[in-house]
Amino acid sequence: MKFSLTFLLFFQFIFFVNLRAQDLLKERIRKLSNNKTSIYIEKGIFHNGGVKQESILKSIRQSFNPKLGFERIVIDFNSTQIPKVYGHVNSLEKRVYIDFFDTTLAKDLVSITSTKFVEKVNLFPIESNYLSMEMKLKSKVNADIFFLENPGRLVIDFKN
Repeated sequence: MKFSLTFLLFFQFIFFVNLRAQDLLKERIRKLSNNKTSIYIEKGIFHNGGVKQESILKSIRQSFNPKLGFERIVIDFNSTQIPKVYGHVNSLEKRVYIDFFDTTLAKDLVSITSTKFVEKVNLFPIESNYLSMEMKLKSKVNADIFFLENPGRLVIDFKN
């Protein structure tokens, strides 16, 4: 009886997890460019190719260009290049998830609050050198993501 109850609970757990889990194998994987591409995506995985770079996240800032209709989010680092980045855009969930490897938070971090498209930014220091970020968006948007060097900056342009 105990075995069948355990099996039943295990089966329900697996079944419900699979219903809610994302199938990232079906997502397009894109390597980030070091300049603006003007290719806006609504979903997909992005990375910068595995650059080994220790960094400190200094600030997150934003600007809105009403003439061109996009909001720019800039994530500033203290290094000349951005650290290793792995992220996922999901406009249906209205979220952008980004993992920064070999990265810590500045003690005097300057961040954004609510903006035109971004409702909230959550930062999660997972380990001493690993940082995860979640951007909760106000609406379904498309994103153009690229990086700049000297100093290292990750740039996200949102438009709907």
